[in-house]
Amino acid sequence: MTYRFPNGWVGGAALVLGPALLLSATLLRSPFNFFFPDQLRAVAEHPELMRAAYTAFLAGNVVMWAAVACLVQRIGRERPRWAAWGGMLVTVGVFERTFHAGVDHAAFSATKHLGVEGATELVAQGYGDLHLFSFLSFTIMFGWFVLVIGAYRSGVLGPVRAVGLAAMGLLPLGVLKGTEVLSIVGTAGLCVALVPLGIRVLSQQPKPTRRNVLTAVPVAVGLGSVLKADVAGLV
Repeated sequence: MTYRFPNGWVGGAALVLGPALLLSATLLRSPFNFFFPDQLRAVAEHPELMRAAYTAFLAGNVVMWAAVACLVQRIGRERPRWAAWGGMLVTVGVFERTFHAGVDHAAFSATKHLGVEGATELVAQGYGDLHLFSFLSFTIMFGWFVLVIGAYRSGVLGPVRAVGLAAMGLLPLGVLKGTEVLSIVGTAGLCVALVPLGIRVLSQQPKPTRRNVLTAVPVAVGLGSVLKADVAGLV
C-alpha cells in the first residue's frame, strides 16, 4: 500500500478550510481602504476585527499548502509535469504570502507601541527593501495559472471551476494589503474551484475510527485556542 502525505482526510479538509479562511479574511477587512497607511489606521481603530482578518488570512495560507498538495496528487495522475511545476510555483507563492503575514504582524505590533504615525513611517522606510521573496514574487500569481492548466488538462477541474482557480492569480500581493474587488473575486473563485473537490475527497474516505476522533478533537480544540489567543493578543 502506497502512503501519501497529506492523506485524504488532511487534504480534503484543507481544500475546504483553506479557501473558506481566505475568503472570510478578505471580507472582514473589506470595509477599509486598500493601502498600508489605511490598514494601520484600521488596526488602531478596530484591533479585534483587523487581527481576526489577518490571522484568518495567515491561517488560510498555511492550510493551503496541504490543499495544493492534494490537488497536485490528482493532477499528477494524468499530467505529472504540469502538476510538478504548478505545485512548486504555487507552494512557493503560499510561502511568500506567509512571509508577508509575518511582516504584517510586526507592523501591527509597531502600531500598538509607536502609534499609527510612527508605524506608518517605519513601514514606509522599509517597504522597498529587498529580500529573498522580492525575486520570487512572480510565483504568487503565475503559479496559479500553471496549476490551472494542469488541473483542466488532467480533467480534475472542469471549465467553470478552472476559471475560478485562475481567479486566484488576480489576488493582490504584498505587505499590509487590504481588500479590493479582485481580492473578493480571487478568493471566491478559489472556493468555487476547491471546496466541492474537498467535500468529494472527504466523502471518499473510510469512516474514522474512535481512535481517530479522540486524536482529532483535542488537536482541533488546541488549534482553535491558539487562534483565539492570537486574535486577542493585539488588544
